[in-house]
Amino acid sequence: MYNLNQKQKIIVGILIFIVAGFLFYYVYARGNNTEEIELQNTVETEEKTEDEEYSDEVILIHVSGAVNKEGIVELKINSRIADAIEQAGGFREDASTEDINLAYKLEDGMKIYIPTKQEKEQQKQQQNQEQGKNQNSDNTENYVTTSSGIFTDEQNSNANQEQNPKVNINTATQTQLETLPGIGPATASKILEYRKEKGKFNSIEDIKEVSGIGDAKFEKIKDYITIK
Repeated sequence: MYNLNQKQKIIVGILIFIVAGFLFYYVYARGNNTEEIELQNTVETEEKTEDEEYSDEVILIHVSGAVNKEGIVELKINSRIADAIEQAGGFREDASTEDINLAYKLEDGMKIYIPTKQEKEQQKQQQNQEQGKNQNSDNTENYVTTSSGIFTDEQNSNANQEQNPKVNINTATQTQLETLPGIGPATASKILEYRKEKGKFNSIEDIKEVSGIGDAKFEKIKDYITIK
């Protein structure tokens, strides 16, 4: 063993302290890094959970006509017409169901109208009188004409444009607004709220300032609305 003088002992002590410091820092830093990784994993898990919850959000569908409970039903995304009918208490006995596509996928704000057998028959008779010949149930003016098998708002507006005046967006009720093509209960409520907060529309184009009504939807409704 070498005999160390006082100066050498001090140097050795300093070196030992430095080495110990590095070791402590390495262990401490590695531990913090592990905690950061665990925290990141936790955040990612929470974000994934939020995404899963978001995927389970609901849609609102307006069901009317020959069902047992007319009104707004709440369904999960990707629900079908069959789900909406079930929530509405099922078909009434007088419902015309032969052309209804129960597998049709629904979107938020849609309105489903189920005609009665009497309405379906009257519709056919009217078509025969107007066109002078028989029309089958696949005619585009029928109650159930789309792949969904439902009488959509847009078809309703087209079929009744001559009989019904344009909808005055400055005075229309919730129900009247919902007759416009592509306007469901949620959008109709936004129009009413807009009128309440900002007053009457100065032109039909101003309706595009309502949240949810863009150029595409405006093109669908512009021929059916007025401010006079």
